[in-house]
Amino acid sequence: MARHERLSTLLDLLAKREKLDVEEVAAELNVSAATIRRDLDHLAEQQLLTRTHGGAVANDLAYDLPLRYKTARHAPEKQRISAAAAALVSNGMVIGLNGGTTTAGVARALAMRADLADAPGLTIVTNALNIAHELAVRPNMKIVVTGGVARPQSFELSGPLATLVLSQLSLDLLFLGVDALHPTAGAFACHEGEADINRLMVHNAARVVAVTDSSKLGRRAFARICDITDVHEVVTDSDADPDVAAALKAAGIPVQIA
Repeated sequence: MARHERLSTLLDLLAKREKLDVEEVAAELNVSAATIRRDLDHLAEQQLLTRTHGGAVANDLAYDLPLRYKTARHAPEKQRISAAAAALVSNGMVIGLNGGTTTAGVARALAMRADLADAPGLTIVTNALNIAHELAVRPNMKIVVTGGVARPQSFELSGPLATLVLSQLSLDLLFLGVDALHPTAGAFACHEGEADINRLMVHNAARVVAVTDSSKLGRRAFARICDITDVHEVVTDSDADPDVAAALKAAGIPVQIA
């Protein structure tokens, strides 16, 4: 079992049991106890659980586990994408972040940039409750939350209230998380309500950067967010299909490989 699969399994077991024992889990997964300890330490560093003597328990962020569960998939790639995307931001900008594990990573990467700590700082507009929660304690960031009805699976707010707020706002740069990105069909979400709000964010942004790991490239999902021509740049990882990357570039969309 690859490490990213093992991390996903550990989070899945934690969501079901609320606590884990190192020796028991090691026997279940047929790996050494030392390997499980290292895995739990890694997840604890990401605040996905709390380590205990001989195991781990769900921490105060356990409500966030369904979304964070996905971060273990392609985790190293998403970290590189997030860092590369955050490097595109300048102090004083109004930044839009929709929901998703990659955009949440971008939010954390922005929070870690010491050069953004000075005035005027950043204004972050988001419809994602988890992103707002993580950034609200940052004194150099003004956090604007759209309002709306929360979707438990993604913590994204959608509906008329979200539309009302977003229709009044203008974004310098939108980091768009997607469920699929196709070089001719455009950007997609799996949920139609989220697609509607994301579409409005795209419309109100001066620049749109799609942030996505390579597994979502060349694919389509249920609800279309926008045309591919509405995307100004794509940040992805080194496993991106060369043909898809070439098709995006042929459409005039720069592709940054992180």
